[in-house]
Amino acid sequence: MPLTGRTIVVTRPRAQADSLAQAIAAAGGIPLIYPLLEIEAADLAPLRAVAPRLADYAIVFCVSPNAVEHALPTLLAAGPWPAGTRPAGVGTGTEKAWARFGLSHVIAPKERFDSEALLELPEFQAEAVAGKKVLILRGDGGRELLRETLEARGATVEVLTCYHRRPPAEGPAPLLSAWAAGRLDGITVSSSEALRYLWDMLDATGREYLRASPVFVPHARIAEAAQVLGLTRVILTPPADQGLLTGLCAYNWPK
Repeated sequence: MPLTGRTIVVTRPRAQADSLAQAIAAAGGIPLIYPLLEIEAADLAPLRAVAPRLADYAIVFCVSPNAVEHALPTLLAAGPWPAGTRPAGVGTGTEKAWARFGLSHVIAPKERFDSEALLELPEFQAEAVAGKKVLILRGDGGRELLRETLEARGATVEVLTCYHRRPPAEGPAPLLSAWAAGRLDGITVSSSEALRYLWDMLDATGREYLRASPVFVPHARIAEAAQVLGLTRVILTPPADQGLLTGLCAYNWPK
């Protein structure tokens, strides 16, 4: 199998790590789950306030599976999902999260999984959103491209924080230990923010280990962020977990 004996770090938040970890194991690899972002619930009061007027929004966009999972229980506690309000997201993981709450027909790009691709869809063009209300559910911080573009196209946009992202409480010790023992072959990184957390928590020795390791990323924006940090062994894969697995299996691992 293509990953036999290779230890691959899975850095997705813990709730989203199992799928990729299981795929790595099925390909013969040894997944090391090390979430670079710990997810914590945010204050639910703003969601409770929005829930009774959910039908006012033409589109509710969740930036990630975490946004769906932290927002939907509170929103649905106020009543069934309004028929005229369309769910939206980016990525197959977010679509699956919507489906777990019984919501299909999610507005989502099918090839490139980013805000730029979402904004190219017919449902997000000016003629579709002008005069409409859009709710964006996300973690604290993040890109403002979607909000700014939709407002420029005539939509009224409300943004709510429904979860917080934190660096891992345990620090980099598990990674440093694996590197020092020669038991870390590659790292998968699924967001620029997670990569920055990793870089900032490492000391000079850890950063040298990171520079020497192949880093697999599923989006060009993350690859650019890695290169800005001076990482030279950056492998851009196709999107999502399946793309990361494809890149891992196709990599020319040393004998």
